[in-house]
Amino acid sequence: MATLDKENKQAEKSLINCKTVDVNQLMPIKYNWAWEHYINGCANHWMPTEVPMGADIDLWKSKKLSEGERRLIMRNLGFFSTAESLVANNIVLAIYKHITNAEARQYLLRQGFEEAIHSHTFLYIVDSLGLKQEDIFNMYNEVNSIRGKDEFEMKLTENILKEDFTTQTFEGAQMFLKDLIGYYIIMEGIFFYSGFAMILSLHRQNKMTGIGEQFQFILRDETVHLNFGIDLINGIKDENPELWTEAFQEEIIEMIKESVVLEIAYAKDCLPKGILGLTAEMFEDYVQYIADRRLERIGLPKLYNSSSPFPWMSETIDLTKEKNFFETRVTEYQSSAGLEW
Repeated sequence: MATLDKENKQAEKSLINCKTVDVNQLMPIKYNWAWEHYINGCANHWMPTEVPMGADIDLWKSKKLSEGERRLIMRNLGFFSTAESLVANNIVLAIYKHITNAEARQYLLRQGFEEAIHSHTFLYIVDSLGLKQEDIFNMYNEVNSIRGKDEFEMKLTENILKEDFTTQTFEGAQMFLKDLIGYYIIMEGIFFYSGFAMILSLHRQNKMTGIGEQFQFILRDETVHLNFGIDLINGIKDENPELWTEAFQEEIIEMIKESVVLEIAYAKDCLPKGILGLTAEMFEDYVQYIADRRLERIGLPKLYNSSSPFPWMSETIDLTKEKNFFETRVTEYQSSAGLEW
């Protein structure tokens, strides 16, 4: 009888619109993937203040960085400093409210904390380099390529943040699914990844290594965010197949096409003349390559068939490798239970 009750409670759980199970009731766990992402996130814990910035400060104050390299760094700090807060707001104010499953919510709580760490990171970098905070945090108002991406994302949350929004209607559930795709697939899966490649390319040249190390950790967090988001999106699709209409799929494809155009414009703004090892044309290929990967993961066809000009990015995403902050070498560092895939 106890086993039957457990099975019934597990069956009653759903990712959205669950009315029969308390959303805070973790046991019995139905969505093991959500719990695994939570454990992986905890195992990947880090803090920006553990990363030394002395070499970055010296290099920034020197004349060894080109104007193109400085522009790339500043543009990325400007974009990420606001983008991370948009993601955090969406999790706390929109997604968490409408996800009705405890293990998925458990991960969202972890992700919300990680977004706070990421925002902390950009403040730490700005303060370490002695930059004017207003110059960085106001770029979304002053730089068109950054404002375009931010406005694209903010439109997705306009209706979801309204007091009367509900996922109980067909239209509301589709709107919520669109928001998840916009933030997990596009913001974290496309917009973020080209910025990571820019900064990590400098890191590979032994430039701004402190910032590079922090971007490595953020990238590893974002990889878990992306995988959770994909599982969440596909889970909602499986439980609510009526939402995944041909018209809705076309709408999502057009949305991803628009995001690729915005990201290529951003790459051209960051790299108007290119720098050593990086050109805007390379990022056009890279953005199209990762867009195809994201489309495939949610069951949509590839659009571009481009190849990646940065095969080394896959090494950086390897979550079994962490940085030993005291020895500045790659080690198998973990801050909690073993991290396994």
